[in-house]
Amino acid sequence: MSAPNKSYDPVEVSSLQPEELDRARDEALEAIAGATGLDDLKQVRLAHAGDRSPLALANREIGALPPQARAEAGKRIGAARGAVSQALKARQAELEEERDQRVLVEETVDVTLPWDRAPRGARHPITTLQDRMADVFVSLGFEVAEGPEIEAEWFNFDALNFKPDHPARTMQDTFFVEAEETGLVMRTHTSPVQVRSLLTRELPVYVVVPGRTFRTDELDATHTPVFHQLEGLVVDEGITMADLRGGIDAFVKGMFGEGLKTRMRPSYFPFTEPSAEVDMQCFVCRGASVELGAPPCRTCGSEGWIELGGCGMVNPRVLVAAGIDADRYSGWAFGLGVERTLMFRHGVEDMRDMVEGDVRFALPFGTEI
Repeated sequence: MSAPNKSYDPVEVSSLQPEELDRARDEALEAIAGATGLDDLKQVRLAHAGDRSPLALANREIGALPPQARAEAGKRIGAARGAVSQALKARQAELEEERDQRVLVEETVDVTLPWDRAPRGARHPITTLQDRMADVFVSLGFEVAEGPEIEAEWFNFDALNFKPDHPARTMQDTFFVEAEETGLVMRTHTSPVQVRSLLTRELPVYVVVPGRTFRTDELDATHTPVFHQLEGLVVDEGITMADLRGGIDAFVKGMFGEGLKTRMRPSYFPFTEPSAEVDMQCFVCRGASVELGAPPCRTCGSEGWIELGGCGMVNPRVLVAAGIDADRYSGWAFGLGVERTLMFRHGVEDMRDMVEGDVRFALPFGTEI
């Protein structure tokens, strides 16, 4: 057993001197009183009451004193640390009370204010118009068909009579999923649903296909890489171009009212033969703006006609690809752009307004939800 420590170096335990303890205590109390917030008080607590604080370090030096001096030093240190602890608790309570009072003032909710002033939002005009366009054909007995947006090349191109060297199959027009060799693309039109409908439905087929499509176009006032189409397909016995013309006329009547003429201009699409571009008489000026001296029409550009989309008789190769007897059955198909219809119907001049997500654009068109 070691002998009692009767001799010690006062320099080693200078922090235990009464004046040093009083100084450390007073510095701590001053810092606590000067804390302006709870975060400041936390830093003060670490500096003056933490494990590396002056009073904590002084407490560790008690063991260096002789036995007869330890009790007195311990009392002095305990008193100093107790005073600091009490000051911390008191200041903590004060600052928390100040914080709570400030929150009550700054975050006060006036429950007497009207609660229903926030706009409820609206369906997007593209969705509303797309549904309305489809409803015209549903009223004629058509069914609504859907298909995947990630499509196999066979459905998107091959079955629709797109040759392997067709420009639309290159990376300039088509989004390929992963590598081009995977054979998966973001569908470039809603026409693949034509083939899927013919493969899965019993004949005759009368379907309308609203949906989203993707092409590698730059976003500008008249183009967007993601756009919507409305596809129509009829396959039955004895279908002719006259039936196609009747379907187009019924659509124009249902969307724009009575008395508007339509016309067809020869065109080319791989999946229809013969093919045509469909125009309708301008529903604003009804063709009058082309007359000499007539006021200009912004909707049709004073041309008297508005382009609707493409159409034609279903190419027999498409029917054969779907396993249908092309000698017995025939059909027609059409495709309309929903964004384009919205632009000329409502005078929207910039297609970017449709995709930026600003509810102020949608509210004038949609129904509140």
